[in-house]
Formats: sequence, structure tokens, C-alpha cells
Amino acid sequence: MKSYIKLIRPKDWAKNAFLFIPVFFAGLFFSLDTMLELLGGFACFSLVASSIYIINDYRDIEDDRKHPVKCKRPLASGAVKPPTAIAICILFLIVGFTGAWFIRDKFLFVLAIYFLLNLGYSFGLKNIPILDIIIIAIGFVLRVKAGAVIARVGLSEWLTIMIFLLALFMAMAKRRDDVLLKLSSGNDMRKAVKGYNLDFINTALSLICAVIIVSYFMYTMSPEIIDRLGTHRLYYTCLFVLMGIFRYLQLIFVQQDSQSPTKILYKDRFIQVTILLWVICFYIILYVKDFTVFK
Repeated sequence: MKSYIKLIRPKDWAKNAFLFIPVFFAGLFFSLDTMLELLGGFACFSLVASSIYIINDYRDIEDDRKHPVKCKRPLASGAVKPPTAIAICILFLIVGFTGAWFIRDKFLFVLAIYFLLNLGYSFGLKNIPILDIIIIAIGFVLRVKAGAVIARVGLSEWLTIMIFLLALFMAMAKRRDDVLLKLSSGNDMRKAVKGYNLDFINTALSLICAVIIVSYFMYTMSPEIIDRLGTHRLYYTCLFVLMGIFRYLQLIFVQQDSQSPTKILYKDRFIQVTILLWVICFYIILYVKDFTVFK
């Protein structure tokens, strides 16, 4: 059973929490009907995402066996047989897309785009440098778009841009980890690594990081956002964004730990506390507007 759980990667379902971002920013986080639909959407998205993980692992069995960590994955290690994995994949796709259709037809459309995009990623697009991380970033944008469609709320251009840049930043950091593994082992852990080196990645990370910070600052002070949310105090949250990004950079450059962002989220207490404080600050600004400090 443990091998089957590892196969569907429930820990990576944390990425699908991005579906809840639009409703949180829209001030509708406590709408019961909306939240129930979003929970259903989260389940559907997670099932389809797990099917993609299975397809990707099936395609990468031989490459994963060469990787110091990925060699322990169920398919690469032989703990789960390929026919069984494919059967689980098909079942998840049927349940996921059927559930999405019952929730909302537009959600089904967004989910289908996500699936097809990642299917292309698994079948070769991931081997094209630059395009590989762009596809990963688009995947996060589609998660946010799916949440907006389910909740029937608008999605700010600023928010879309920031989500894309943040995902691009994390994907580039992960490629840095792959380059370091290549330098230490002499083996290419993925074909796209041939298009990256440390100088390029370090420069790109610095550039993306700067754009993210500027974009977030402009988002919090945008007249459109201030008018929509009814407060000009959003800039208070910039402190926690800076702390989170600087911590991530510290992990990458000081501690040389640019592993999966999901694993960092589960392990790093500083990141966890920073995100919690950011959420609390935003919650107070959006939902407790009569709080003295924010008047």
C-alpha cells in the first residue's frame, strides 16, 4: 500500500491549494457553497495530477533508475508493476474528469488544458530547455484559473503574472539542483539539463526574483486592486513576501538546497511561519477591516 501511495504522490497535492487563491483574494473564503465546490475541484485536480505523475514516472523509468533519489520511486524500483500503474492512471482520469464536468463545464475545460499540456510535457516537451520550466509555471497559472472558474470570481492580471513568475522561480531553482547533481555525479538527470549551467540559472533567478518583488509591490498599490478590495493597506504584506523569497534564496545559495519546492514547504519552518503570517495579515486586512491598525 505504501508503494501505491508513493505512486500517486499525495504530498504533491499541496500544489493544488492554488485553486483556493482567487476566492481568498476575492473576500469569499467563508462562503460555504463556494468552498464545497472548490474542495470538489481540488479532489478532481489532484486525481488528474496524480495520473500525470504516473504517466511521467512510466515514461522515465530508465532515467529515474540512474537518479540517486528518484530510483526509489515505485515504478523505477519495481515495487509497482507498469500495467497496474496504468490501470490506476485511467481510473483517476475517468473519476477526475467526470467530477469536473459535474462541478462546472468551464472547470472541465481548464482541467483538460492542464492535462494535455502536461501530457505533452511527459512525452517530450520537458526535454526542451526553457520550455520545460515555462510549462511548469503555466500549470500553476491554470490551477489558479481553475479556482477562479469554480468560484465564479475575477482573476487579476497582477495575480496571474505573480503566480507565473513565482512558479517560474521555483522551477528554475529546481533545475539548479539538477545541474549540481550533474556536476557531482557526471550524469544528466534529465535531458533538458544540457541547456542550463550555474551561471545562467543564477542570473535568471536574480532577474525573476527582482521582477516578482516589484510586481507584488505594484499589485498591492494598484488603484484597481485597492478599489476592488476596498483597502490600501495591502502593502503591509510585502514584508512577508520579501522574507519568504530571501529565505528561498538562502536555501538555494547558502545551504545549496534547491530540492522540490513541495518538500521545502513541508520541511522548512521559516517558510511555513512566513506563509502563515502572510495569510494572517491578508486575512485581517480583507476580512477584519474594522481592526484599529488597518483603519
